[in-house]
Amino acid sequence: MNTAETIRQAVAEVEALRRESRDLPDIGAAVTQVKSLQARRFRGTYADLLASGPYSAAAQFFLEELYSERDYADRDAQFARIAGAVERLFPRDVADTAAGLARLHALTESLDHALARRCAAPHGDAVAAYVQAWQAVGRRDDRQRQLETVVAIGAEMSRLTRLPGLRLMLRMMRGPASAAGMGSLQRFLESGFDTFAAVAKSRGGAELFLDTIREREQRLMDLLFDGDAVSCETELRRTLGQAR
Repeated sequence: MNTAETIRQAVAEVEALRRESRDLPDIGAAVTQVKSLQARRFRGTYADLLASGPYSAAAQFFLEELYSERDYADRDAQFARIAGAVERLFPRDVADTAAGLARLHALTESLDHALARRCAAPHGDAVAAYVQAWQAVGRRDDRQRQLETVVAIGAEMSRLTRLPGLRLMLRMMRGPASAAGMGSLQRFLESGFDTFAAVAKSRGGAELFLDTIREREQRLMDLLFDGDAVSCETELRRTLGQAR
């Protein structure tokens, strides 16, 4: 499957899930609750990195672009409309990163909606419902793939910063990208490039940051799949208490 087909398929999968949320208000509300809880959890898990220091911008980029509760409908619409142009206008490495982002987005939405279907009740303890839904849904392989894809996109962003002339090329792409309706994709790529270029200034900085993401997310994932409900809820409440 080429880049354009990958992007179009991923966007179509996400739009089908959005239709479900619109058609079933309880599911839509539960999806919003799940995303809000997960964004707060990320802020708590990485409170130390977000607060200050060399990884603050990178952690903020991950929060806003990969773990956010934002509605990405506009960006998805752009992706679907200009999927073919991505291959024509951007270097292959950059286009592959865009395709990876689309696949990650579709997988994340699928997992979030699966959780939402399990905790769509309008009342009750949100944390307890989330833990119960996570353990009931399962899909451990998909969760693992989600984590590895997040880390891979970060690693690719870091690698791209070392390609001679790519930053200048991205800057030169602003006009054509805007004219082609790819403003959101352009902003994502430039923001990711600049963020990881700053992290990579310190030797091994990007690798250390991504290792931290993998380690902390893996620990939480293992706890939610293998731990008892009380331990999982206690850890989540502690983490949420650290969120700003």
